[in-house]
Amino acid sequence: MRARTFQAAVVSFAALLPACGYAEGIDTEHLFGFMIGSDVGNVGEREFQSETTGRFGRSGGTYRAVGQEFELEFVPARNIRIEVGSTFASHLIGGVPGLDDQRRLSWQGGSIDLRYRFLDRETAPFGVTFATEAHAHRVEETTAEAARSFGTEFRLAFDRELVPNRVVAAFNLIYEPEWTRLIGSDAMEPGSTAGTALGVMAQLLPGFLLGGEARYLRKYEGISLDKLTGQALFVGPTAYFQLSKSSRLTASWSLQAWGRPAGSATGLDLVNFERHQARLVFGVNF
Repeated sequence: MRARTFQAAVVSFAALLPACGYAEGIDTEHLFGFMIGSDVGNVGEREFQSETTGRFGRSGGTYRAVGQEFELEFVPARNIRIEVGSTFASHLIGGVPGLDDQRRLSWQGGSIDLRYRFLDRETAPFGVTFATEAHAHRVEETTAEAARSFGTEFRLAFDRELVPNRVVAAFNLIYEPEWTRLIGSDAMEPGSTAGTALGVMAQLLPGFLLGGEARYLRKYEGISLDKLTGQALFVGPTAYFQLSKSSRLTASWSLQAWGRPAGSATGLDLVNFERHQARLVFGVNF
């Protein structure tokens, strides 16, 4: 069974390669799975994007959470990109300490993402882009409980081609404050995540890039980064396929290689983070 699965994966991978002949240079806008690059697209560009994110494995029991986001992206002016999205969430939780058993599919909420590129790596030593995303959710992302959640994600992205048209590296600084109120409760609970991320991608064939990402994340009880609850290091591969002149596909998988909840000496943090995270992104220009 495993041999057949592996053979099917190889055949599917090989079928994609002949189509990957449309690239003209390296565009980092959608190159990574869990990170962002400094590119923001060309003026007048419009895109539809489907982003599927899976998070699997917590401390004991069964934990599966899948988010499906549909997004529209616009580039109204030079160096500016706007994105609006809507997300659906599916949760299967059973026997996980600290979490109620859940089995539900629901509309999670909406978001808006704004990006501004300060430096273009075509004319500067490296590219720099600031991104902020605001979202409102009606389902808590981890527990799947009904809630009113409001959050913002801030990212500062740097990238540079190490080998022109061949190898590109990116670095992200991340800060994500969030406020959550469970339905039936009057208390608004603040929390935040901060971290860094590093990714490297190499163009093996025109329009086909393969590489990896590493992310170090720290979770805090409040938004002032003063009460640490846990930390984790995620590493894993990423592949990018330019399917045609107007369509693309990015596949990324991350494994928690190291982690530690606050006050514990364990080698993984499965209280605040998942064991595995995966993301599949499909986009098309229109």
